[in-house]
Amino acid sequence: MKNLGLFAVVFKKFRPQSSKPEEKNLPNLLKQDFKAQTINQKWVADITYIHTLSDGWCYLASIMDLASHKIIGYEFSRSMDSKIVTDALHNAMLSQGTPRDVIIHTDRGSQYLSSSYLETTDKYNVRRSYSAKGNPYDNAVIESFHSILKKEEVYQKTYLSFEQAKLALFEYIEGWYNRNRIHGSIGFMTPDEFEKSVA
Repeated sequence: MKNLGLFAVVFKKFRPQSSKPEEKNLPNLLKQDFKAQTINQKWVADITYIHTLSDGWCYLASIMDLASHKIIGYEFSRSMDSKIVTDALHNAMLSQGTPRDVIIHTDRGSQYLSSSYLETTDKYNVRRSYSAKGNPYDNAVIESFHSILKKEEVYQKTYLSFEQAKLALFEYIEGWYNRNRIHGSIGFMTPDEFEKSVA
């Protein structure tokens, strides 16, 4: 490779680090019950990372409704701070007509324990629920979505910039996942079709 002037492309593995001490006595209202009787009853949320060549690691915060499996709110940002999760929640509330008494389940990441997130969930009368420490199965459905997103979209492409990745994620979520990708768990309907059928 050296003689031919070839170089390997290496991506530094992203390793998130918690800057917040462990919080105890956080309620787990979901308890791995991922079935919902109606839309806007149970939401799950998480953050994943997306690499771009010019802007480095960027972050996607997503919120899914467990009844429809629809991504009802999301935010893409260069920073993994509390603003990304509060913006995603604002977007979810806006898209769903500001429902009340929704359970929103997350992991114990510092963003979901921040004062701004707590204030935003209180403002919307959202019931906070948290995974047990170190138990990814407690939030398996939204983690599964992020895995599907990466297999079907992110790992298939190289994003040159934050803006290019943002457009691609919008097209995948809004153009494909919510409106065209069928799910066996909701009667082989798309999330958008299912939501409309029960609204």
